[in-house]
Amino acid sequence: MATTVQAPPALCLANITKRFGSVLANDDVSFDLNQGEVLALLGENGAGKTTLMNILFGQYTADTGSVSVFGETLPPGKPGAALRAGVGMVHQHFTLAANLSVWENIALGTQGIGSFVLRSGQVRAKIRDLSARFHLDVDPDARVSTLSVGEQQRVEILKALYRDARVLILDEPTAVLTPQEAQDLFATLRQAVEMGLSIIFISHKLHEVMALADRIAVLRHGRLVATRTRAETNPDELVSLMVGTAVDRHDYTPRTVGAPRLSLRNVSTPSTGTRFGLNNVSLTLHAGQIVGLAGVSGNGQAALSDVISGLITPSGGDIGIAGQGITEWSPRIALSHGIGRIPEDRHKTGTIADFDLTENAVLETYRDQFSRRGWIDWRGARAHAETLRETYDVRTSGVDSRIRLLSGGNMQKLILGRVLEQSPQIILANQPVRGLDIGAVTYVHRRLVEAAENGAAVLLISEDLDEVRKLSDVVHVISDGRLSPPIPRDDATPAVLGHWMAGNGFEGEVPHAS
Repeated sequence: MATTVQAPPALCLANITKRFGSVLANDDVSFDLNQGEVLALLGENGAGKTTLMNILFGQYTADTGSVSVFGETLPPGKPGAALRAGVGMVHQHFTLAANLSVWENIALGTQGIGSFVLRSGQVRAKIRDLSARFHLDVDPDARVSTLSVGEQQRVEILKALYRDARVLILDEPTAVLTPQEAQDLFATLRQAVEMGLSIIFISHKLHEVMALADRIAVLRHGRLVATRTRAETNPDELVSLMVGTAVDRHDYTPRTVGAPRLSLRNVSTPSTGTRFGLNNVSLTLHAGQIVGLAGVSGNGQAALSDVISGLITPSGGDIGIAGQGITEWSPRIALSHGIGRIPEDRHKTGTIADFDLTENAVLETYRDQFSRRGWIDWRGARAHAETLRETYDVRTSGVDSRIRLLSGGNMQKLILGRVLEQSPQIILANQPVRGLDIGAVTYVHRRLVEAAENGAAVLLISEDLDEVRKLSDVVHVISDGRLSPPIPRDDATPAVLGHWMAGNGFEGEVPHAS
């Protein structure tokens, strides 16, 4: 009787351990990726996912353990070895040359300069073949700068397939896609898996993990804590596995909408570089209401945030606070009118890295609250910082610690406390949980909801549709600097929001939710 030889796994990480000084980034991690399988890799920030991928691609060398692809062990510390073995990766942030064509981007680095142009016909033919086989429709001669975000992602996947990748690693692949583009991507990936491709899918969107993955591996504090098939788990269990404990979930409760707190009427601003300005935008924020703003990055969110923060003055249109028109506008005036600002980038615009926790805690209030005849009341400032540290669970050794030494979650809690302790009438929350782990996300969300329940008008700007739909009473979509009409919470389905995110509907009516 013939013996059946079992095919080796597409990818095998065996007993991977990696330390950076006293930090144990990966602790004896082992898992396999089977041929023709989608394995989701989950974990909070700092769980060890990035370190594992860097070891796989030879950017880091593991202290112990090995990586093998289709049964062949990769040499450690050799960046090209994984590529030659058939492993490709599509990063969250694309690495395309916008001024080059699709085929030029795909062919870069695959052949010598002398044969680059001479073989362009063969390159185009191979791209068209791959496009047809994997349903990745894209014109090889199109300039990348003319492509939509979804089309650019197809180019990134084609780059990997062109190099004969048999294992594809996708890092947050839907972060910049509309819901419809994400659905198209999933259809393509399922087709590719049926044709034998093996995929590692890194994502924080649990509904996408449950829709696409065959198996799910969960990392926590550098260790592999569980591997589950999709059929034997659920999102609540996955969250608990990532965090190590059950996480309280916020259940939406309708809020009473009060008087208008902030109004923009026909506001416009210039575009800057590749980022859209505002195009005749009108928006009203009411007391006790969370207004969500959804959209693909770069479509005018930054301009709207800068206008509300007082960082830029509109080139056209009017700003009103509590029904009164504003003739002068600046960050100081915005603060004086009760606007609390949670900026998009906590590192660049939310804090000063080499200032300590006390100095960062009073950045926006020292002049009015902690200054005496030109001198800062440091005793009062430290007492205020200590109150923030205790009230908002900012975990640090003390208020004299440099802010750059804090984790992202603790830094965000400090910013949140700095804003909320002023009892602002209007809160601008721009990407308030970007890059945070599940526990910190839950904490920030709870405090924003409490602020709205206490009467604040909250504008939540986020590229995460789950976050927008979970917290908001009403949702707007911004696309090419244009703002959709308000969409009631119950009607804000992914299909409806995706319709507006794709630029549709601005000349017609709001599509009805199905």
